[in-house]
Amino acid sequence: MDFTSYSYGSAYDEMFASGGNPWPRAEALFHRLQSLTPTELQRHQTAADVTLWNMGITFNVYGHDAGLEKVWPFDILPRIIGGEEWTRIERGLKQRITALNLFIDDVYNGRKICRDGIVPEELIATAKTLRPQCEGFHPPRGVWCHVTGTDLVRDRDGEFYVLEDNLRCPSGVSYVLENREVMKRTFPQVFDGLRVTPIEDYAERLLDTLLHTAPKGVDSPTVALLTPGIYNSAYFEHSFLAQQMGVELVEGRDLLVDDDLVYMRTTQGLKRIDVLYRRIDDDFIDPCCFRPDSMLGVPHLMDAYRQGNVTLANAPGTGIADDKAIYAYVPQIIKFYLSEDPILPNVPTFVCSDPVQCEHVIARMHELVVKPTNESGGYGILMGPQASAAEREKYVDLIRSNPRNYIAQPMLTLSTVPTIVDDHLEARHVDLRPFVLHGQQTYVLPGGLTRVALRKGSMIVNSSQGGGSKDTWVLMENSHLKNGSTAHELRPSVDKAVTV
Repeated sequence: MDFTSYSYGSAYDEMFASGGNPWPRAEALFHRLQSLTPTELQRHQTAADVTLWNMGITFNVYGHDAGLEKVWPFDILPRIIGGEEWTRIERGLKQRITALNLFIDDVYNGRKICRDGIVPEELIATAKTLRPQCEGFHPPRGVWCHVTGTDLVRDRDGEFYVLEDNLRCPSGVSYVLENREVMKRTFPQVFDGLRVTPIEDYAERLLDTLLHTAPKGVDSPTVALLTPGIYNSAYFEHSFLAQQMGVELVEGRDLLVDDDLVYMRTTQGLKRIDVLYRRIDDDFIDPCCFRPDSMLGVPHLMDAYRQGNVTLANAPGTGIADDKAIYAYVPQIIKFYLSEDPILPNVPTFVCSDPVQCEHVIARMHELVVKPTNESGGYGILMGPQASAAEREKYVDLIRSNPRNYIAQPMLTLSTVPTIVDDHLEARHVDLRPFVLHGQQTYVLPGGLTRVALRKGSMIVNSSQGGGSKDTWVLMENSHLKNGSTAHELRPSVDKAVTV
């Protein structure tokens, strides 16, 4: 494969240093790709696409003209992260989720952080994701955030920045696992000689995390995964994770609450459920407590939860730490609860609810990215440098009418990776979503979901807006392989059946 025409401009490239030579971590992959012709590489890409189709690896896009269900877009050239760099990322993510868990507990139990003047009380009181129903509650084992997906980006300076935290129902981990499986099936030779940290035990670790946070006094807890149903955009992931963990996949209509205990309807009668890995937003989990028009949840589920008879993962109320205005205070939150400086920096953020910062944002709109505080999927974002004067003026009106609903950040240049485009390679921008499990121990899945902005020049990586993904490799030295773990068995796993 010829890299001579490959160009990445002023962005940090994940494969090539500024002089055009591959980074040491990517050198072996670079030489391996050089030995392949464009036809051979395209053949592997086609094989991966067919495998994804045959395995039923899909996602749903609401309102898309081409149909609801789409095959997961995947590029076979992996993104590589060195072991030493990953160690720092892992430490930073563990620090961050520990502090955020303490913050959420404090928000619903006294708000010392507000009394001490670290986070404005008004900012919390006006958050759309604050759940007064959780006031005074402590979840089993003190764990609010069992599963977190934290979005990282690498800027021109080569530094990883935390872009946002996802602590409600973070999605995407199934695609991390299936991306690796597809790579091993369709392009196994690319692994040869490289020590790629394995990720296949994620489902087992997730189940252990859920079991650890079961209600006290339950000797053999039963876990189920609560899904909104087949029309949800992440339904493939729900069914995949339930199958991988060996637990029941249930909808709200499959469950009932009796005497503050949660039961699942089965052909043998009712069976008690002790832990619900819920993939339904707070508003819809219990029509008796939140939205009364919800047909997805379980009536009186929150009563059973508040009585300590069932664990909900993630806990209701964790969305308070998802709020992008609260995000701006995470460095102070880490310092307040842990007496430590943040290992991973935030993107500098202006909170429009602050009058001084709001006027700065309006004056510098042409330089900034403006985001609503509680949207997801890349929706509602204004890319100031790329927007027209009319578009910027519209956002000035939106901000002035509801300043609490907006934050702004400088426009970062996301790092790039070589990506297959027809018969050649082009640079495409990427982010990274590692997944963190927080239970008896805190575990960070090595690598995570690399999302790719497949449209040329785009910085929007979300799958709902034309994004795809890559396999993410963390290369580890022998000293990093602990507890008898080994690097990847570098062979295609063609005998492994994937059923969903």
